[in-house]
Amino acid sequence: MEKNVKLEHYYARCDMSQIKGHLKEFLEKAKEEIPQITAEEIDLEKMVLIDVREADEFASGVIPAKTIFTIPRGKLEFAIDDKLVDLSDRPIVCYCLKGARGILGAKTLKDLGFNNVSNLEGGIESWVQSGRVIKNYIGYFKMEGN
Repeated sequence: MEKNVKLEHYYARCDMSQIKGHLKEFLEKAKEEIPQITAEEIDLEKMVLIDVREADEFASGVIPAKTIFTIPRGKLEFAIDDKLVDLSDRPIVCYCLKGARGILGAKTLKDLGFNNVSNLEGGIESWVQSGRVIKNYIGYFKMEGN
């Protein structure tokens, strides 16, 4: 399958409007509980960011916060350690590609006793589209045209 077609299929899978059944309802309820914040509201110095995408997605770039954890959504419950608990007094923002996994990650943290959690509305995609930079192993990047 051609690379662009694979990407289109991937984006379709991540699009909340494509999610059907109980999961969509669960996401809507979680969205009522979890505050959504915009890229403009993120303070890279003071907030703790948690990227809940999969490990292969991290390589494309992460939001360059002073304190960031890269923990795939499926491993979040198992990756909570003393370091994250020690930072629990700071605002914690979860994010993924488009927002659905970030909401679930933030809900999980809230259910585990973290009080000040939110989700980046629209995920890292909205971050990049708002003209902000991301960082990967090569350096810092900004979407051209912004």
